[in-house]
Amino acid sequence: MSSNGEKLLEVRNISKFFGNVIALKDVSMFCRAGEVTCLLGDNGAGKSTLIKTLSGVHRPDEGEYLFDGKAREFGSPRDALDLGIATVYQDLAMIPLMSIWRNFFLGSEPTKGFWPIRRYNVKFARDTTRDELGKMGIDIRDPEQPVGTLSGGERQSVAIARAVYFGARVLILDEPTAALGVKQAGVVLRYIVQAKQRGVGVIFITHNPHHAYPVGDHFVILRRGQVFGDFAKGDIGLDRLVQMMAGGAELENLAHELERAVGSDDQAARELAAAAKALEAEAAASEAAEVGVPGVVDPVEAPSDSVAEPAEASSGETETAAAAIDTSDAEPDAPGGSPTTGEEPPREDS
Repeated sequence: MSSNGEKLLEVRNISKFFGNVIALKDVSMFCRAGEVTCLLGDNGAGKSTLIKTLSGVHRPDEGEYLFDGKAREFGSPRDALDLGIATVYQDLAMIPLMSIWRNFFLGSEPTKGFWPIRRYNVKFARDTTRDELGKMGIDIRDPEQPVGTLSGGERQSVAIARAVYFGARVLILDEPTAALGVKQAGVVLRYIVQAKQRGVGVIFITHNPHHAYPVGDHFVILRRGQVFGDFAKGDIGLDRLVQMMAGGAELENLAHELERAVGSDDQAARELAAAAKALEAEAAASEAAEVGVPGVVDPVEAPSDSVAEPAEASSGETETAAAAIDTSDAEPDAPGGSPTTGEEPPREDS
């Protein structure tokens, strides 16, 4: 964390409109060096629009954008990148068939020699890629291997190390753990902490509070384009963060509506109401992701004697079935022959 605690990046009451659609309205947030600011919100909350506004893709229609305490206006993402604001999107801007070191320097290739004959400095690129990934705690097997052979967590780590190497002072991560499993998500969270320890201000966008809370220092919750909550880590617990993120009141109202709609013989409606209660319990549980949601009962299994045994067939039905099988197994009739023997019928004397 910076010694003076000054804010690296800050937006004040910014708004963004697309015609009659209000994408953002009076949004304020900040990010300090050496801190992780977590931006949480459900789908459609306005996270993507805010990311693009912070990274210079969109210009805010209202409000102020400050960096290092000075008002800024960006004409393109390159302007933001020149100031040290790097954004890692979900697609990572990588080419799967290219090697790790080629992707690491993609768009900023190091060269050697003098004009007009300059060539790619391959040795520098390979050595630098290995060293920089090592500083982030990433041990790659071979920098020549294609990026497409890496796991999702390893690709995210390469993108984070690349942004830090090129001088990122603020690192914006767009849902880096969304498409990852539990183990790979843990790898990415560790690299976020590594970037934080190197003095980089990190803005971590996610819809999963269980990923955000262990690494976050500051939490901003978006809902329908507006700030629904703004808390330091010491001011909010995980249980409260989960409830605000999941919309505990909405889930409770849904559970009551489903209970009223349940009929005495409608098993499907009862199961739906139980599922809504389970969601409500999950939103209120403090450690639901680790110990499970308390109070959720497994679906009631049907008693074994409720399944009727197949009735035994009567002897007459058995004989009829056997006769049908014998008939189906008989060979097809020969042309002009007897249906049973296949012999030609005797001719009558004229």
